[in-house]
Amino acid sequence: MGTVVDDAASVEFHAFFERHYAELARLAHLLTGEADAADDLAADALLALWHRWDRVRAADHPVAYARGVVANLAKTRIRSAVRERRRITLFWSQREENTENPDIPGVIDVQEALRRLPFRKRACVVLRHAFDLSEKDTALALGVTVGTVKSQTSKGMAELQRLLGTDEAPLRVRTPVRTTGGAGGKNR
Repeated sequence: MGTVVDDAASVEFHAFFERHYAELARLAHLLTGEADAADDLAADALLALWHRWDRVRAADHPVAYARGVVANLAKTRIRSAVRERRRITLFWSQREENTENPDIPGVIDVQEALRRLPFRKRACVVLRHAFDLSEKDTALALGVTVGTVKSQTSKGMAELQRLLGTDEAPLRVRTPVRTTGGAGGKNR
């Protein structure tokens, strides 16, 4: 059961929300350049404000505080997007790879075994062995430590050995790449 103070705070917050939501969403849009993310950032900011409403309403300039929260959330979103773009560029090397006469049944077996690995082990194995990334670059791509990459790669390769029923895990995990005529584009 709410108290009079709780009800008063709720009414006050609701009025603040109605007055400033559109402005905060517009700010988020201008900071991130993402119209779709703007509403989410404004809502996240207002949720954070609601959780600290007693402090916010006592502040000299609650709207300025709200703008600061939106700006911080936007900065975090932009940094996250930059990190994600860096990770993606690590996945796509500039070199062209063609495999002549690939062992299709072997590739299918390896792909099936990879699907059975937990995500982090699979990601470490694929990045290290299929994309030839260093432990450091793999750690950067996955947002984990080099030690985690070493451990997960080792465990993943051991599990691949077990799943494939071989004494040795495949040294390379390659899939055949078919090229089309003309400009040399890849079919994916």
